[in-house]
Amino acid sequence: MKYLMFIKSAEPRQRPPQAFMDAMGKFVGDAFAKGILKDTGGLAPSDQGMLIRSKRGKVTIKDGPFTEAKEVVGGFAIVETATREEALQLAKEFMELHRLHWPELECESEIRPIEEF
Repeated sequence: MKYLMFIKSAEPRQRPPQAFMDAMGKFVGDAFAKGILKDTGGLAPSDQGMLIRSKRGKVTIKDGPFTEAKEVVGGFAIVETATREEALQLAKEFMELHRLHWPELECESEIRPIEEF
């Protein structure tokens, strides 16, 4: 089953520590090599984004930054695992890298099955 995983946090004010980037590079490389990881990416800061909203019959467009947002999505991964438990284990390893190498970043990861029609 395929899953979309994404990470949310307050928008970081500085670049990630090099130790984190090194550990993440290995983690991502290993997951690609095993065929589990299908795609991944980090997102640019919200001041470079746009928000398009449909509300009360109107579509509005707003340029970033999204200062009213407490959290923003900072990155994503698409993975394919045989079981839900494997997807959960991969996400736990991903979050452990944050805890060990970037402990000041408070974040959460959401894991959602991708519906295939």
